[in-house]
Amino acid sequence: MPNNKEIKQILSILEDTYQGSASALKFDSVFQLMVAVILSAQTNDNQVNKITAELFHQYPDAAAFAQLTPEELEPLISSCGLYKNKAKNIVAASKIIQEQYGGEVPHTKEQLTALPGVGGKTANVILAVGFGIPALAVDTHVFRVANRLGLAHTKTPEQTEAALCALIPKEKWADAHHWLIWHGRKICAARHPDCESCPLQGLCEYRQQHSKTLPKAQ
Repeated sequence: MPNNKEIKQILSILEDTYQGSASALKFDSVFQLMVAVILSAQTNDNQVNKITAELFHQYPDAAAFAQLTPEELEPLISSCGLYKNKAKNIVAASKIIQEQYGGEVPHTKEQLTALPGVGGKTANVILAVGFGIPALAVDTHVFRVANRLGLAHTKTPEQTEAALCALIPKEKWADAHHWLIWHGRKICAARHPDCESCPLQGLCEYRQQHSKTLPKAQ
């Protein structure tokens, strides 16, 4: 585990490198963000944006989605993974939001995770990105990068979230989520991390442990 000085250095370098980074998903409201994040499970953000460009034009809010059946929504999102289950959850969540919350997405984690299709990660994204409420969502990129750097030594996203929240100042949770995601996308890829180009290579546990066996980036 990096010491406190090294942790501060890691976070400072991430902040300098990815300052101003934001979600790659495109949306115009918190409700649209929720739908986009649900769709993004096992689907890359570029594909989600292709789907939602037309989808949100036809159905811009919870009221519109609540009028759909899952069977009507399925063909509109069929190019993303698990689309049948996502269609069912999005329609069900839209009906709850429309009927119980007047069409506005609720803004507590408890209320959000009670919605169909909204797990802890999705709720944290909605809180942080949609409402500006401190939260740190852990997706596959955040999980991988945090554990490779040594900021966490965990086996689940929930454990990783707890570890990161204990290390990172609360006011930077949402930003750190984006720093770690973009580092995972641009440099710290799952199969071929580009360690030679990484600004964190001197502080990274993974780099130190695998310096002689790492494959070259492709």
